[in-house]
Amino acid sequence: MRRVQIIDKGRNTVIAGNVGVADHGFARMRGLLGRKSLDAGEGLWIRPSSGIHTFGMSFPIDVVGLNASLTVTKLWKNVKPQRMTTLKWNVRSVIELQAGLIESSGLKLGDQVLVKDYVAESEAR
Repeated sequence: MRRVQIIDKGRNTVIAGNVGVADHGFARMRGLLGRKSLDAGEGLWIRPSSGIHTFGMSFPIDVVGLNASLTVTKLWKNVKPQRMTTLKWNVRSVIELQAGLIESSGLKLGDQVLVKDYVAESEAR
């Protein structure tokens, strides 16, 4: 699975440094199912998507909704297991993150994100 970094363009800070990209059938369908948690800096970018569910999951997540220009148009904080978000017409993709990360990163509506290819520490040396 392709991996990327999600960066807050305005603050030039990394929101999540190791995010999987679910942009085709099985990866989008599977999502985070089967995971027991997300490690710090991990996440999943699902595209296209205008909302998510957490049925079958065992941990809460934060979810960031992005429009086609990668501007934050919706924030769902601390979505607990066995829940479903609303579908939003202006959301084209979503990023599933560790619960609490929206708050701790300061991410807010209207922020723009950049997506950069992930480079593992061992590859960067």
